[in-house]
Amino acid sequence: MLLLMTHAEMPDLVQITDAREITPELRCQLINCWIAVTNSGGAAGFPFPPVQDDDVAPVTDKFLGRLHPQQSRLITARFDDGLAGWVVLNRDPYRLVEHWGTVHHLQTHPEFRGRGVGSALMRELRKIARDELGLEQLHLAARGEEGLEDFYGRLGWREVGRWPGALRLTPDDTRDEVLMLLDPL
Repeated sequence: MLLLMTHAEMPDLVQITDAREITPELRCQLINCWIAVTNSGGAAGFPFPPVQDDDVAPVTDKFLGRLHPQQSRLITARFDDGLAGWVVLNRDPYRLVEHWGTVHHLQTHPEFRGRGVGSALMRELRKIARDELGLEQLHLAARGEEGLEDFYGRLGWREVGRWPGALRLTPDDTRDEVLMLLDPL
C-alpha cells in the first residue's frame, strides 16, 4: 500500500553540519531513537539488542563530532517536538573517491513508522548530496533479509553486490551484507 502524505503530514527535515548545532536535547533524542530502533529489531548499526544509553551514546558522540559542512551531514526528521528519524551522509575525503558519498544509520523511530519518514529522509539526503555537495553517486550497505533492498529499490537504488554470510547475528542467523548504489543522483 502506498501512503500519500499531505504537506501537513510531512516531517520537518533539518540538516545539521556542525556538532555545535547539536543541543543536549537533540543528542538525547538521537540516542533514544537509536535505542528504540535497535531494541525493536531495526538494522541500524547495533546488531545485538538490547542496547542502552551506555552502548549508544559513545557511538553517537563519535559521529556527531565528525560533522562538517563538506564531509559529513546529519539529517533529522521531526513531527512537532518528536524526533521521528535521522540519517547520516558522509563524503570520503580522498580525491580518488571524493565524487561519492556513503549513507549510514537511516532509522525511523518505531512510533513514527509507516508515515514515510525513511523515504523523506532519503529523498532529502539525495538532494543535499547532489545539489550541495556535488556528489555523483551514493553507496550504502544493508543487512540482508530485512526487506531493505525493496525499500531502497523503490527510491531508485540498485543492488551492486553482496558479501555472502558476512553478518552473523546468532550462530543460526547469518545474513548477507547487501551493497547498494544510487547513480546518477
